[in-house]
Amino acid sequence: MEIMSDYIISVNSTVDLPKEWLAERNVPVIPLKYTIDGETYEDMNGLSSKEFFQKLREGKMAVTSQVNPDEAKAALETMLQEGKDVLHLGFSSGLSGTYNSVRIAGEELKHKYPNRKIIVIDSLCACLGEGILLYYALKLKEEGKTIEEVAKWVEENKLHVCHFVTVDDLNHLQRGGRVSKTTAILGTMVQIKPVIHVDNQGYLQVIGKERGRKKSLNKIVDMAAKQAEGWENDIVMITHGDCIEDAQYVAELVEEKMGVTNILINNIGTVIGSHTGPGVVAVFSMGQSR
Repeated sequence: MEIMSDYIISVNSTVDLPKEWLAERNVPVIPLKYTIDGETYEDMNGLSSKEFFQKLREGKMAVTSQVNPDEAKAALETMLQEGKDVLHLGFSSGLSGTYNSVRIAGEELKHKYPNRKIIVIDSLCACLGEGILLYYALKLKEEGKTIEEVAKWVEENKLHVCHFVTVDDLNHLQRGGRVSKTTAILGTMVQIKPVIHVDNQGYLQVIGKERGRKKSLNKIVDMAAKQAEGWENDIVMITHGDCIEDAQYVAELVEEKMGVTNILINNIGTVIGSHTGPGVVAVFSMGQSR
């Protein structure tokens, strides 16, 4: 007989996993928002990936907004009212103030719900990097681990979540203040494709350049495979900005070079996609270090 767990694991919409995947596992999502073409939408509930990237390709700009403390408080309170403790895996503080908003909300709610546990973790991860952490956290919960045990595992392992990313052009990252103008100009030179990762502080860093798209796709898999040596990866996750063929090509390489067959492919979300632009491809797995 299944024992009902007395805690919930929640995430931000930047986890970029399929909505159905999250719903099946009863994972509440605290969404960020974005504004494009004069309309504001909730991440995961607004435009479809195709519609969104079509607007970006037409030159429209998307502006994202973090979760504020009031929104975070309302979301957490709904969970606490169910009589459950909450473990929240937050979007990297290196990329958004969202984690801080949820942390503040959690502190405030502790006074109102003194018998409930509220643990808010800065994942220092983004996109399906958050997804990988969630995947393993849910597995531990299913095995009967307590909220403290799962939180401890997440804290000890979050810097083993490797994010290797390539974008088609750096201008979106530059406009969002994620990389410098100089880096963007250099990266946009003929067929120079940047390779990016998320560092130990949760920031995006350009760590290499490849000449041509195919080489950059090969490179992110080579880097993931190298970092994963000696690690058991039950799953590898791949995201893409409306370029499914490139994601499938990367998945074949992952299978061949990393020996992993459990591969989840999903569109990048609209909030993170606002900063990467269309054509982004990233591979996420556990490894020795970032």
